[in-house]
Amino acid sequence: MPFVILQPGKPAVAAGRSRSARTAAAALVSACVLAAFAAAPASAASLSQSLDVDATPAAVWSAIGPFCAIRNWLPPIGSCVEDGKSPPTRTLVTRDGAATFVETETARNDDRHFYSYTFKSSPLPVTRYNSTIEVAAKGERGSTVTWRSTYTPAPGQEQAANEALSGVYAAGLAFIKARFAQ
Repeated sequence: MPFVILQPGKPAVAAGRSRSARTAAAALVSACVLAAFAAAPASAASLSQSLDVDATPAAVWSAIGPFCAIRNWLPPIGSCVEDGKSPPTRTLVTRDGAATFVETETARNDDRHFYSYTFKSSPLPVTRYNSTIEVAAKGERGSTVTWRSTYTPAPGQEQAANEALSGVYAAGLAFIKARFAQ
């Protein structure tokens, strides 16, 4: 019965077959390796945006820290409903009703003014999305709000995913800054 001999640092050899059969076996092994690489998920991406705000971290956190407060500072969001569980899951629906996001909180520290969450479902072309929203002190009376994430864009959708998330982050951060500029 033919078999393949695998030796570290040497090409696979199909033993017990003719030279043409060994060549075909080597081609098949190569094709399988190439297919595995082609089927591998897209590389992870990351995004981070920050903005300075003229308010203390405590004041900013009181406005944006509650998990469903996002409906008050992210313009595209029309509604947010929490499930009341621990950790909480929120369902966000856009103002036009066209998109729904389901997100679960994965970490929270109100003393350090941050929370992290992940998508359970989203219309965006991403998987493995993990994000953190954080407020840090800047000077005596100011803050820096940072929204950062890591995610895997859908193959061929890298630019679309980055542009969509960048637009969402910019809109939310600009709204927060404007709220405290009054």
